[in-house]
Amino acid sequence: MRKAARLLLLLVVTALALTAPVPAQAGPGTAHGRSVLGLHSGWSFHRGEAPGAAEPGFDDSGWDRVTVPHSWNGRDGQDGGNDYYRGPGWYRRTLPAPTGGRVWLQFDGANTTTTVWVNGRLLGEHKGGYARFRFDATEALRPGRDNVLAVRVSNAPDPDVAPLSGDFTLHGGLYREVALVLTDAVHLDLLDHGGPGLYLRQQRVTPESATVAASTKLVNDSRSTARVRLRATVTGAFGEVVARGQSSVRAVGGGQAVDLALPLTIVRPRLWQGRADPFRYQATVEVVDTGGRVLDRVSQPLGLRTAEVSATDGFALNGKQLPVHGVNLHQDRPDVGWAVTPAQHAEDFRIMREMGVNAIRTAHYQHGETVYELADRHGFLVWTEIPLINLTTDSPAFRANIETQLREMIRQNFNHPSVVWWGLGNELWHDSPANNALLDRLASVVRAEDPSRPSAYASCCVSDRAGITQHTDGIGYNKYFGWYTGTFAELGPWADQLRAADPARPLALSEYGAGASAFQHQENPPSVVPASRWHPEQYQSAYHEAYWSQLRQRRWLWGSFVWAMFDFASDSRDEGDHPGRNDKGLVTYDRGIRKDAFYWYQANWTDTPVVHLNSKRWTSRTAASTTVRAYTNAETVTLRVNGRQVGEPVSGANRVAEWPEVLLRPGPNTVEVSGFKNGRPHTDTAVWTLRE
Repeated sequence: MRKAARLLLLLVVTALALTAPVPAQAGPGTAHGRSVLGLHSGWSFHRGEAPGAAEPGFDDSGWDRVTVPHSWNGRDGQDGGNDYYRGPGWYRRTLPAPTGGRVWLQFDGANTTTTVWVNGRLLGEHKGGYARFRFDATEALRPGRDNVLAVRVSNAPDPDVAPLSGDFTLHGGLYREVALVLTDAVHLDLLDHGGPGLYLRQQRVTPESATVAASTKLVNDSRSTARVRLRATVTGAFGEVVARGQSSVRAVGGGQAVDLALPLTIVRPRLWQGRADPFRYQATVEVVDTGGRVLDRVSQPLGLRTAEVSATDGFALNGKQLPVHGVNLHQDRPDVGWAVTPAQHAEDFRIMREMGVNAIRTAHYQHGETVYELADRHGFLVWTEIPLINLTTDSPAFRANIETQLREMIRQNFNHPSVVWWGLGNELWHDSPANNALLDRLASVVRAEDPSRPSAYASCCVSDRAGITQHTDGIGYNKYFGWYTGTFAELGPWADQLRAADPARPLALSEYGAGASAFQHQENPPSVVPASRWHPEQYQSAYHEAYWSQLRQRRWLWGSFVWAMFDFASDSRDEGDHPGRNDKGLVTYDRGIRKDAFYWYQANWTDTPVVHLNSKRWTSRTAASTTVRAYTNAETVTLRVNGRQVGEPVSGANRVAEWPEVLLRPGPNTVEVSGFKNGRPHTDTAVWTLRE
């Protein structure tokens, strides 16, 4: 009985701990400097307008109960018809009311315009669907009483907020994390465009030493002067301190903010080397009062590295040329839209690593913190960009908003070593004076905010040397020869001619790809109509074989990025085997099937043994004679059909093994390809049934 009673007591205590508000304390910085309380559960949601919902006494008992992250377009945004809901949605929940210090509401991403109230008091509005933002909720909270948070989110089109257009579903809702952040009245700035308040500026990196300035903005939200100092440490893989610094005591007046920077030197630094060695230090800055009490503490990743783009040598990491094997990456999943879990993001990175990817372009917007953290950890290079897509509004409000979105992206991701390129937009349709002036302004913002990283732009649909291609440090082009226009063979000559016309301009291929259904098959399809419902997988394979064979010869390109890594929702599309989907991914939307072209890149981009039988899902056949193909990096590959070897072993030197005019017998046929890699056998098998 006593054991059962103890178990019951433990369950009660645990339940109380999980549901109780944060306890009152003298100040959140007393023990830990800063704390974060995730607001995942307890939300009520209504899709549509709800007059009066900002008021604390509003009756939301009839609303849906949801958890956050949440999107209201998970299903209607992926089924085609271009008719998914774009309008307002409301969220409400109660909040704990910690006492002492400051309390901030933090939203990691909400699309597109978000307005926030606490207890009926308006905290503010944020316009932009992809960046983190915060509001100071301190004065609106009532200690010891229920507090009501009300949030109105709308993904309705707004001519003053980018993107105005895009070939992807603009999922609405609180689709990333929401949290309360508790700090002391004296803290690093939380309202600096959603940034961490700590910016690690690498000033000099050599094999002997690295010099870093830990730049901060210190804010005193109290009414009295605070006397504080900054204390900084850099730690290595096992927590060992490799650098430290401390400022003198500073007096910061009530309601004031000051900029402070600490120089830090790391002797014989270990560099962040991309996928070869994605080593990171951790830099921590503390705000300490004269009594030694930690008022605030912020930690950020520190990956020491240099990165350059060149018109002649392509991309160099830490002074060494590195071929950029990139893919474009959207952020959605079936049925949930953009409300993707950290585990799902981690799965995406595992799949990309498997294929040999070493770079991603976060199309066409700033992705969430989890993505950049995973890129840091796995050694991926990142081209991240603002959602300046297709169309613009020539208005002061639009220009101010997209500039704000750029500053948010830079400051929030400044410390991630994976971030190499700041992207200023994609496929503006008009080479107008207004668009040129806008891109010129945005390029100047990048130079002022972060001169250590190059800016980039992805061009399409205008002249290759149009004015809008001339503003950034590097230029990328979205080219689909053999899909939307022309033939596969045009890619190489196009690149060579463009380079010859402007030999000093660093060039990249920012997009290339072809649609494919994993369930539609045709041997040697001569062409495909992109807007049709027939996208045989074999055409995508032929496309990527032709493209990569040309790209790998042109090492002067600073990058190439496949469109796209995964199929994604585009509700306006009606093509391939599924309406509402862009099927150019190398992996299906649900991540369940790696299409054949995936293995083409794996054979070219990795040392992993690859022996992959192409068209293996094409199990029902009507033609007795067929060409058998395999992607491989094995020394030689052998084909057997129904246990009998066909022809001689084929070399895998060109990553493709092929056996023409192989005869299948009526009924089931066991087709097996096998090869040796590093002295070990590898086999892939399928059963193809010939229908009489």
